[in-house]
Amino acid sequence: MNSQTAQLDDLRLVALPSAIKCTELFVRFSLTEWSLRELFDEAADVARQLVEAVVERTDTSSPGFVTVRLRLSGNCLVVEVEDDQLDHIHDDAPVVEGHPTGAVPLEGRGKLVWCEIPLPDGVTAEQVRLPRRAERRVRTVPEPAPDAEPATPDPSVVDRILVGLQNREW
Repeated sequence: MNSQTAQLDDLRLVALPSAIKCTELFVRFSLTEWSLRELFDEAADVARQLVEAVVERTDTSSPGFVTVRLRLSGNCLVVEVEDDQLDHIHDDAPVVEGHPTGAVPLEGRGKLVWCEIPLPDGVTAEQVRLPRRAERRVRTVPEPAPDAEPATPDPSVVDRILVGLQNREW
């Protein structure tokens, strides 16, 4: 695993069956933002397998959390799945056919499983086009003038609202 990360995105979910579909949607959304649509199916399948392995061994009466992380690193997309299941901390990583995987116990917190997917030929993590996000505009509400009368609702509007609510059948 190359430790130089160019981009990272993650999502934390409850380790229940719904997490599997949410993971697939998350992967597709992130790869769309990163303009890596050609990896949709492969990355979604890898992430699904890794999350499914956690969900299968989760006690549904008291599920923990699973964090799905996508990292662009070197010439790979790294799919990481972190769980908080202490009783499975030393289990091996699930086998994902055709891809290197690994597992690392997290001291007192569960385990991190990873799988590398090669980026398309000739593309490195630094070359991936990342989304542009404009600064968020902050709406400011003007302060009332110190000598201004406080704003009150128009009594005729309030009367119409109250009459309308009284006539409505609940």
